[in-house]
Amino acid sequence: MHYSRRDLVNACSYVLRTGCAWRLLPETFPPWQAVYKAFSRWVAAGIFEQMHDRLREQWRARMGRASMLTAAVIDAQSTRASPQGGESGFDAGKKVKGRKRNLVVDTMGLLIAVTVTAASVQDREAAAAVVAQACAKSPRLEKLYTDGAYGGKCAHDIEESHHIRVEVVRRPGNSRIGTLHDPKMAPEPTAVINSGFTILPERWGVERTHAWTERWRRTVMHHDRKLAVSAA
Repeated sequence: MHYSRRDLVNACSYVLRTGCAWRLLPETFPPWQAVYKAFSRWVAAGIFEQMHDRLREQWRARMGRASMLTAAVIDAQSTRASPQGGESGFDAGKKVKGRKRNLVVDTMGLLIAVTVTAASVQDREAAAAVVAQACAKSPRLEKLYTDGAYGGKCAHDIEESHHIRVEVVRRPGNSRIGTLHDPKMAPEPTAVINSGFTILPERWGVERTHAWTERWRRTVMHHDRKLAVSAA
């Protein structure tokens, strides 16, 4: 039996927005088996990713930006996983048991590349795959903004592998981590460390993207066994 493609897309959007199980789709949509089968085919073919890439290029053009970006931001977010099963781990830093989304976005916060791993995978270990994905989509990429988790050897490896410049954006008063200090020299005045929320230059865009993602109930928590489904 054939169903309208628009109805199938609307059903997928309904699951994403409400967070319901596929089997609990309202009867106003096609049968859940048909919806999930179409969704699986689209995931395997990368249809959602292609749609998003076209929308990003159109939005950048509307905002007067070039379609091919030259600067991007990378960050990761650990979120819980349901008892449904599948690959998961424990992020000791964030005290979260589940999975980790590794994002590369442009300076406007629009998604370029994403990979999903177990939360136990360190940010620097997951960086290679998502940066390679971003570079493949944006050959003109020249600069990548990161936080301290991607500094050191990870930043050096990214620069060597993809010939892009990595700039680590640290919190105010925390800019000298990893540098040597001569005790014979008088210490320089240190910057005041703000205890509250601080907007970090260039990196605020990816933090807003994390907030956008959590508006949709299906992406607040990982309910699917397959990592590819979570990424889609």
